[in-house]
Amino acid sequence: MTETARQPRTTPRRGLPAPPWPLVMLVTGVALLFDVVRVFLPSLITLYGRAGETAPESMGMYAALWFVLPFAAVPAARLASPRIVGTAGAVALVAARLGLQASDGGTPQLLLASAGVAAGLIFLYGCARTTAGTWVPAGLIGGLAGASIVHLALDRVDLVWRDGPLPWLAVVALCVAFLWSVRLSPASPGPAPAAVWFAFGPMLMLAGMYCGGPAILAQDTGQHSAPFTALAVALQVAALCAAVVYAWTTSWGWTAGLFLVAGVAAAESGMQGLPALVTTVALGACAGAAGQHTGAAAESAGGRGGVAVLGGMLVFLAGAFLYYAAFDADLGFPNAVVPVAVAVLVAAVAVRAGRRHRTAPVRRAPRRWASPALSLALLTGLVTWQSPPATRTITGNEFTLVAYNIRMGFGLGGRLDLDRIAAWAATRRPDVVLMSEVDRGWLLNGGHDDLARIARGLGMRYYFAPAADRLWGDALLTNLPVAEIGSTRLGRHGYPTGAQAQSIVLEVGDHEVGIVNTHLQEPRGQAPEVAAIVRGLAANTLPPGIGVADPRPVIVTGDLNTTPSDPQMRVLEAAGLSDPLRALGDPPTSPADAPVRRIDHVLISDGLTAVAADAPRVPFSDHLPLVVRLRLD
Repeated sequence: MTETARQPRTTPRRGLPAPPWPLVMLVTGVALLFDVVRVFLPSLITLYGRAGETAPESMGMYAALWFVLPFAAVPAARLASPRIVGTAGAVALVAARLGLQASDGGTPQLLLASAGVAAGLIFLYGCARTTAGTWVPAGLIGGLAGASIVHLALDRVDLVWRDGPLPWLAVVALCVAFLWSVRLSPASPGPAPAAVWFAFGPMLMLAGMYCGGPAILAQDTGQHSAPFTALAVALQVAALCAAVVYAWTTSWGWTAGLFLVAGVAAAESGMQGLPALVTTVALGACAGAAGQHTGAAAESAGGRGGVAVLGGMLVFLAGAFLYYAAFDADLGFPNAVVPVAVAVLVAAVAVRAGRRHRTAPVRRAPRRWASPALSLALLTGLVTWQSPPATRTITGNEFTLVAYNIRMGFGLGGRLDLDRIAAWAATRRPDVVLMSEVDRGWLLNGGHDDLARIARGLGMRYYFAPAADRLWGDALLTNLPVAEIGSTRLGRHGYPTGAQAQSIVLEVGDHEVGIVNTHLQEPRGQAPEVAAIVRGLAANTLPPGIGVADPRPVIVTGDLNTTPSDPQMRVLEAAGLSDPLRALGDPPTSPADAPVRRIDHVLISDGLTAVAADAPRVPFSDHLPLVVRLRLD
C-alpha cells in the first residue's frame, strides 16, 4: 500500500504478467486474520473467562473492546494517511501472528490474539480506503477460502497449535508474502464499494460456521468410511474454489442472495451436505454482487468503505456472541435465527448493490480454472484420508476405561491439546474412552473436530452423541464390538445447555456390558432420567423359550456435576449403581489445577468390580480424567 509514485520500478520477465499484488495482499491478510480469530474466540472462553461460569456480558465487553479500538484508525488516517495506517495494521498483524506461534498459551496468548484482531481490522480499514475495487471481492473471498482449505488439509488443527520447524517455516513464509505484497500494492483512486466491505464481517461468520468442514462432514453417531470423508472434503474444497471464481465474475445477480439464505436455513434445520456447499458458493457470488461498481461510484466509496468494514466486523461479533451465548443463557428465541438473519443481511446488501450498479461490466471466469480446482480438491481429500480401524475382541474379563471431560480440547493454558490428550491416553492402553464436551466444529472453539483428531491419535473407532447441538456433545471411542448404541435427549429442566445420555452395549470377551455416557447439566432433574435408562439397559433379555437372563452389568460415566454426597447420587444408587472410587482413594477431579471435589464419575452395577482407579494430574482440560480398571465377575 505504498504511494503510486514511490512504487518500485520492476521489469517483469517477458511472457509473465506482473503479479496482482493487491489480490495477494488481501488473500494473505484475510487468511492471517482468520487464523488469529480462530485463536481469539476460544481464548476468550478459556483464558479470559470460562464458558458457563463467567458472565457472558463480561466476556462480551472484553471482546467488544478489541473490535471498537480499530475505529481509532478513522482520525489517525486524517492525521497521517490511510496507507500509513493500513501498513501499520499489517505489521502489527504479522507481529501478533508470529507471537502466537511462539507463545505457550496463558495471558500472552489472550493478549496477542486480541491485539491481532484489532490490528487485522486496522489493516482492512486501510485496504478499504486504498485498494482497487477490481480485486476486492475475489481477494476477500480468496482469503476466506484459502484459510478454510488449509484448515481442512491440516485435519482442522491449525499451524498455530503445532510445534516444530515446519509450522514455523509455513507461517513465516505466509507473513513475508503478506508484507511484500503490502509493500508492492499501489494505492488506487477507485476503491471498492462500501457494501462489499461491510459484508465481509457477516461473511466471515458464515464462512467460519459452514465452509470449514463441520456442516459438510455429517456428524452422525458412527464414523464414516475413508472414501466418504475424503469425498466430502474434496467437495467442500471445490465449492470454495468456485466461490472465489464467482466473486470475480459477479454473474449471479439476486439469485446469489436467495441461494445463500436457503443454504443457511437448510443447514440450521439439520440438513447436512448440500446446504453447506450451496452456502459456500453463494457467499462468493454475494461478494461479487456487492463489489460491483461503476467509476463514479468508486470515486466516492473510499471514505465510507473504511468505516463500513469496521461496522461489518461488529456484526460478526454480535452474531457470533448471540449464537453461542444461547447455550449458556435463554435468549428468548432459537439461536438458529441468528445465522439466518446474518445471511439475510448479506443477501440484502448484495442485491441492493447489484441493482445500483447494473451497468457494471461482468467479468468472465478465468480459463481452465476447473482443472486446478479439481486437482486441489482431490489432493486435499487424499491428504485427509482416514480409514476406521477394525474392531477387535479381548480375552479375559478385565478392561480399562478412561472417562474425560476434555473441555473442547483446550488445556489449562488455553492451548489446543488434542494430540497431547491422545498421546497421554495411549499410554494408559485403554479399551474404552468416554469423553464429554466434545466439539466437532464450533467457530467459537476454532472449528476443530476434537473427536476425529483424538480417535486418529488413539487408532480407535468413534461414536458421537450430539447434546447441545449437532456439533457439541459426548462420545465413545473403542475398537471393541458394539452390539447396540443409541442416544436419549435429556430434559432441560430450565437449563439452556442441552444434555443427552449415550447408551451403549459392548462385547467384552463373552459378556455384554452396558454403558451410559452422559454430561449432566441440571442433575436434579436429569439424574432420574439417567436412572431409568440404566434400569432399561440392565434388563438383559433372551429369545423366547430360552429362559430368563441375568441382569446386564452397567456402567454410568461422565461429568455428572454431582459430588458423592449430593442427593442426586442417591437417585442413581437406587437404580443399582455404586461408587467404587470411594474405596480407591476418592480422587478429586475438579478444578484440574487444584482439584478439591469429584464431579466426574464411573459408577458400576452388580457384576463389575473396580480393580484400580486414579485421576492423573494432567493439564489438558479444566477437569482431570478418570482411569479405571474393571473386572467382570
